[in-house]
Amino acid sequence: MKLNVHRRHFFYGIFSLASACSKVRVPSGVANVSIVKADHYQIDLARIIRGILIEHQVPVAGQRVVLKPNLVEFSPHLPINTNPIFVAAAAEAFRSMGAKSVTIAEGPGHRRATLDMAESAGFFGVMKNFEDNFVDLNLDDVSRVHFAQPFTNLDSLYLPHTILGADLLVSLPKMKTHHWAGATLSMKNLFGIVPGGVYGWPKNVLHWAGIDKSIADLHFAFPKQFCLVDGIEAMEGNGPIQGTAKQAGVIVGGAHPPSVDATCCQIMGIDPQKLKYLELAASRSPLQIWQPKQIAEPIASVAQKFRLHPDLQHLRLT
Repeated sequence: MKLNVHRRHFFYGIFSLASACSKVRVPSGVANVSIVKADHYQIDLARIIRGILIEHQVPVAGQRVVLKPNLVEFSPHLPINTNPIFVAAAAEAFRSMGAKSVTIAEGPGHRRATLDMAESAGFFGVMKNFEDNFVDLNLDDVSRVHFAQPFTNLDSLYLPHTILGADLLVSLPKMKTHHWAGATLSMKNLFGIVPGGVYGWPKNVLHWAGIDKSIADLHFAFPKQFCLVDGIEAMEGNGPIQGTAKQAGVIVGGAHPPSVDATCCQIMGIDPQKLKYLELAASRSPLQIWQPKQIAEPIASVAQKFRLHPDLQHLRLT
């Protein structure tokens, strides 16, 4: 592993975070967020995802796309991980739209054999040549990225070259409740880009710095993102690992992660304005995130009341 600071990555970190965090901006508009019904994984998900990308006018042709799923544990029976069928459909959609390359990348927070975990989660069975297109971010080469005005007390992090070199970072989270953060969605999914090979497992540097503040810092580090949330089979209760399955039957997508996550929270019956990391993101967002413009389906048509951890009942949307 090389801990070398490349000029391109160094200045990427400085300028992207300086522009995002230099001052509090008054929200000047709203983001578009797609809500699409999808009852199961056997439908043409690639067509649906391609439609979302076209609707949002995502520039894909010639781009180096990195897909960041949520791969957490071995269980193939609980909806802990982003479903491999969903990830395969996203890869197919981006390739069909002319992406220069499509890489799948993840750095699980638990100290596990990542490829063994991926195999147990079904990725090898679903995606041909999966290993050839996968990067373990826990073991990737890294460069140091400096934060201009972080919410945490961290002034920098070493981050993987695969992520820093992407033209478009696509967060593919599973829609789940979270026993600390309230909900784990597209923004929290970026915890997986922080390399365990540098910071150890379970990446306690982020917990010590503050989970909500770390989520916000990582969000602002990557202004060019797109989010596709796997809410077909979701998780409720004591998530993100020990909860139970929830058939939510929905895909949520958009280019502004806080707005996507705020929408998902409302679908889950969670008040997004009570989630600290969304409050932090809203404080520096150029967009108003609480009521984005919904495309396709309204929230009311897919809204459900996800069961919450007993200690988080105060987050309930009323």
